[in-house]
Amino acid sequence: MAEDRFLIPPLPRGAHIAVIAPAGPPKPGRLEAVVPWLVERGYEGTLLPSCFGPPPLDFLAAPDDARLADVHTAFADSRFDAVLALRGGSGCIRLLDRLQLGRLACTRKLLIGYSDLTVLHAVRTNAGIASLHAPMPASDWGLPGAAPDTDALFERLASGWREGDVVGQAAPHALSHGGRAHGRLIGGNLAMFCALLGTPYLPDVDGALLFVEDISEEPYRVDRMLTQLRLAGVLDRIGGLLLGSFTGAEPPDAVLADHLGRLRCPVLAGWPAGHGQPNRPLPLGVHAEMDVAAGRVVLG
Repeated sequence: MAEDRFLIPPLPRGAHIAVIAPAGPPKPGRLEAVVPWLVERGYEGTLLPSCFGPPPLDFLAAPDDARLADVHTAFADSRFDAVLALRGGSGCIRLLDRLQLGRLACTRKLLIGYSDLTVLHAVRTNAGIASLHAPMPASDWGLPGAAPDTDALFERLASGWREGDVVGQAAPHALSHGGRAHGRLIGGNLAMFCALLGTPYLPDVDGALLFVEDISEEPYRVDRMLTQLRLAGVLDRIGGLLLGSFTGAEPPDAVLADHLGRLRCPVLAGWPAGHGQPNRPLPLGVHAEMDVAAGRVVLG
């Protein structure tokens, strides 16, 4: 198939992946395994300085200047072919107003990560560049039950993503309704997407397919965030809603049913991505069609 049919080109064996820590620090014992994991999968890996700290606050991997410098280096340095986040947590949003957006927009290097990385995915989406909501080494790789998600990530990195690819399958779900919707895939973590409201970094929501998931958010907080999206007009403007997992707290099923039942746009719930398992890779910033009846999303 022609190269221009690739929405995300394959990452060939031997490619050099820069590992950055733009958010939280790794837990003890998780950092040392990252490069061996990449080598085992056929890639070269380099841990940039932010991965090593020191943390100025216990929720930040390194000082803002160090984390910012690594984001710039990872995208601007020609040695690197892709950029992988070490983990999420908190801290990416502190960097947004100091990002040299040109460095992030001048290359189509793939950004891989999720959770707090939602705000960096938004920057790439705004530049018209695809990125990847996918498992990260210090959060997911090597954990019990995570192998299928990690395998799926590396299989798709090797093959790339083309127009017409089915990117996942959702089982029938009580919250799903509506038919089909087509638009640009945006979003990620619900809390971080809401944090972008009122800033210049929120992606264009008009007609978009909004993907959301979250962790450790009690139902009343999920209610508040969905209400915020409604009051901001987001839920009236999107073309469709793709609902991932909500884990680590009391299930917000009743809250979700209350809000999503009122949406005029199609809703596809139970999507296999989020902080729980499964957490299959999902391209962001690309156009796709969401088919509720078939429970699938097709790129292009």
